[in-house]
Amino acid sequence: MSSPYALTLTAESGVAVITFDLPGSPVNTFNRRVKDEFLSTFDRIEKDESIRAVVLISGKPEAFIAGADIEEFLELKTATDAERLSRDGQLMLDRLERMRTPLVAAIHGACLGGGLETALASSYRIATDHPKTVLGQPETQLGLIPGAGGTQRLPRLVGLRNALDMILTGKNVRARKALQMGLVDEAVHPAILLEIAVKRARELADGTRPRRHGAPMGGLAGAVLDHTSPGRALVFRQARAQTLAKSKGHYPALLAAMDAVAAGFSGGTEHGFREEARLFGEMAATEVSKQLIFLFFASSAVKKDAGVPEPAPPPAPVRRLGILGAGFMGAGIASIAAAQGTIVRLKDAEHGRVAKGLAGVREVLKERLTRKQVTRQQFDDMMSLVSGTIDYSGFGGVDLVIEAVFEELAVKQQVLRETEAVIPATAIFATNTSTIPIGRIAQAAARPDRVIGMHFFSPVHKMPLLEVITTPQTQAEVVTTVVSYGRALGKTVIVVNDGPGFYANRILAPYINEAGKMLDQGAAIDAVDQALVAFGFPVGPITLIDEVGLDVAGKAGNIVADAFGARMSPSVSLQKVVSAGRYGRKGKKGFYQYDAEGRKGGVDTGVYDLLPTGSQRSEIPRDEIQQRAVLAMVNEAVRCLEEGVLRAARDGDIGAVFGIGFPPFRGGPFRYIDSVGADEIVRRLEELNGRFPPRFQPADLLVQMARKKSRFYPAEGKPV
Repeated sequence: MSSPYALTLTAESGVAVITFDLPGSPVNTFNRRVKDEFLSTFDRIEKDESIRAVVLISGKPEAFIAGADIEEFLELKTATDAERLSRDGQLMLDRLERMRTPLVAAIHGACLGGGLETALASSYRIATDHPKTVLGQPETQLGLIPGAGGTQRLPRLVGLRNALDMILTGKNVRARKALQMGLVDEAVHPAILLEIAVKRARELADGTRPRRHGAPMGGLAGAVLDHTSPGRALVFRQARAQTLAKSKGHYPALLAAMDAVAAGFSGGTEHGFREEARLFGEMAATEVSKQLIFLFFASSAVKKDAGVPEPAPPPAPVRRLGILGAGFMGAGIASIAAAQGTIVRLKDAEHGRVAKGLAGVREVLKERLTRKQVTRQQFDDMMSLVSGTIDYSGFGGVDLVIEAVFEELAVKQQVLRETEAVIPATAIFATNTSTIPIGRIAQAAARPDRVIGMHFFSPVHKMPLLEVITTPQTQAEVVTTVVSYGRALGKTVIVVNDGPGFYANRILAPYINEAGKMLDQGAAIDAVDQALVAFGFPVGPITLIDEVGLDVAGKAGNIVADAFGARMSPSVSLQKVVSAGRYGRKGKKGFYQYDAEGRKGGVDTGVYDLLPTGSQRSEIPRDEIQQRAVLAMVNEAVRCLEEGVLRAARDGDIGAVFGIGFPPFRGGPFRYIDSVGADEIVRRLEELNGRFPPRFQPADLLVQMARKKSRFYPAEGKPV
């Protein structure tokens, strides 16, 4: 029977070892009960004079401490409640830091948030030199700031610039990098972690190993910028300017984190701790934090979803993968598959295309080597897994085929027929189509129950979403296998039902189309883009289609328009620009100018000659641009839920944020509707539909919700 306690303490020859192993959880997190256990354990150590040093280690195989239990944040009703929670964490770690005995943090696996703050309060830090060992302060990704001393201890340990970089980006640091920057004192092999930690604890107790205090100087620049008041003032000014330029002010926790760090330097440590707790409380009460915490829970829930109703059949292993089409998408899929140890066979019609595809795979994996995410040996091993062909040789033993050929129904059906003739009957055929219904492609299949959609987003190695599309014929085991493999590739996976455009591209179509309609009316290209960036999208809709390719966007738009009629009628401006042979960045000519390397410049004013109103531009208010584009998208998202394309609002929010860049701080289309209110959304849609029928006719489900004053998510408690 497992222990009901999270901590166990054993002592030998004057060194106590605290093993943190939270029952019933794959990772260690801090909650009230765990904090109380730590405090009582500290009391026990203080009273036992035979204990001269302490080691803190995890009982989990792949994680040290993942941070706070996020579910506790849902119980916080006010900023004062959150401030008190922060202060409790500070006091616990202050108690650790002031213990009579030195404490060595023995770190293997994820050491994040409160876990890193615990390590920072320790006397000495040892990390394993293992890929799973990462250290980070990811709180700003939840709209919060480090709340248990991280804004105060981290800058003093690693220097102001390193600390701000970690806190503001939330990025993880691997053991070797942590050692270089002074975040840990030693990096060792996992097999000897405990042995070395006990030895270092004993040396600290004996006084034969001095404790290190203060950040490394980091050369002349470090001495000036991290260790002088004028230097720190310059660092803060630059960090604030860069943060505002990137975040557009949508993420207040970034500025709050800087304020907390600055408070410690200007007013001393105690003042810094007080400001940290106060600002943590303020941030926890923001709508931004609530939406980002929702996304955290939604992402966690999606990762546990098998994709079919329980009891779900177990997924089959995918050891060998065939990819049809060695273009940008095919090569991208091959690169992430090889990185996960899958044997990949890449096919195209010509040797030149295959060679180009293999070069594309090498380029993606070389980036990982350059960034020291993999070793040269690992890089060579990954590349050895990928081979190319112009026929179907090597496809006889594949478990899964992913088709990424030209977006044309007849072509995809022909490829499906050819492939089924050579692959095992148990193999799965997945199509990477972005808009063509899977059921139409599967009409050419001898085994339609083994056909499924796997819609990757471009660039494949960077975009986190995978949209898996099922038909009524798709076997449950096919779904669970593809979902499981998608997760193994590192993707956030949502499962949707078949239909034109599926979910992500279907809701993107009216958003892009409405931007085009505003160009038809005479809106300036950059005005439309700037308005939607100000709303929170990473790029504007016109820039987006230039990046994707105007020919690709036009083809996808036509498929959706054919399916949904008048409300999706295509923009004249977009059609004319495509007809003129402007394909966007890839052709160095689109709505914007591009140099020889494809770098984007300003608006290509010559394109206005192609548009209905010519060079005569009329101003549309920024708020109207935002409302028309965004409401077209969220209204279509509700239709997808209403029609059963989406299984849940949660999937719709995850798909929009991770797939097409819906602003994370707004939570997704359905969270946005809940925030504004269904009745207000319907009022705005009806006003717009009066001006532009039938594009803004409210979805029936929205109208019903407006009448009932209902929501997609509960107002209180766990959001998913």
